[in-house]
Amino acid sequence: MSPLIAKLSMDFAANTPIESLTLYLFFAATVAMGSATVYFLVERSSLPSRYQSVMTVAALVTGIACYHYIKMTDQYMAGGTFPTALRYVDWLFTTPLLLIKFPLLLQMGSRGGKFFTQLVVLDVAMIVTAFIAETAPLGGSTWWTFFLVACGFELLIVAVLYLSLGDAIQSAPESIANALRTMRLFILIGWGIYPIGFLLALLGAGEYREIAYNVADVINKVGFGLVAYAGVKALVNKEESGHLSTKS
Repeated sequence: MSPLIAKLSMDFAANTPIESLTLYLFFAATVAMGSATVYFLVERSSLPSRYQSVMTVAALVTGIACYHYIKMTDQYMAGGTFPTALRYVDWLFTTPLLLIKFPLLLQMGSRGGKFFTQLVVLDVAMIVTAFIAETAPLGGSTWWTFFLVACGFELLIVAVLYLSLGDAIQSAPESIANALRTMRLFILIGWGIYPIGFLLALLGAGEYREIAYNVADVINKVGFGLVAYAGVKALVNKEESGHLSTKS
C-alpha cells in the first residue's frame, strides 16, 4: 500500500530535495503532455488522410495523460497518498491507444483488428494485475505474485509485436518500418522502466517510484508519437520527391 505523505509547498525549499524533484517532474510531465497534444493536432493536417488517424491517436494519448497529470500533481501536493489509482486509470486508457498505432501505421484495415484485440487484452490484463500488486502490502506474496504475472503479460505483448507483426513490419515502406522498429523498442525497453519503478518502492521512498513513472511516461507517450510522426513524414517527403522527379 502507498505510504502516507505530507502536504507539499510551492516553495520548493520548504520540501525535502526528493519531494521537490518529484513535484517538479509532475509539473514538467504535465507541460510535456499538453505541448505534445497541441503539436500532434497541428501537424495532423500535414499528413495524408490515410495516416491522420495516427496523429489523432497520438494527441488522445498525450491529452488524456495531461489531464491525469494535472490531477496527479494536485493529489501529490495535497499529501495523504501517492496518486497510484489515478496513474493506473491513465494507463488503462492510454496504453491501448499506444498499441493501436502499430496496425494503423501498417494500414492493415480489418486484418489489424485481430492484432489490436490481442494487444489490448494482454495490456488490460497487465494493467489490472499490476494495480493489484501496487495496492497489496509492500513486499508480500500478493505483491510479488501479481507483479510477476504483470511482467508476464508485458512479455507477451512484446512477443506479439516481434513475432506476429514481424513480417508485416518488414514489408512496410522503409520509413514506416524503421519507425515501427523504434516503437517496438519503446515497448521492450521503455516499458521496462515501469517494473523497475515498481521495485523502487522497496527502497522505502515512494518518490523514487513516482520519478521513474513520470520520466517513463514522457518518453513513452510523447516520444512514441514523435517517432510515428517522423516515420510518416519521411514517407510523405519521399513520395513528394519521387513525384517531382517523375514530373521533371
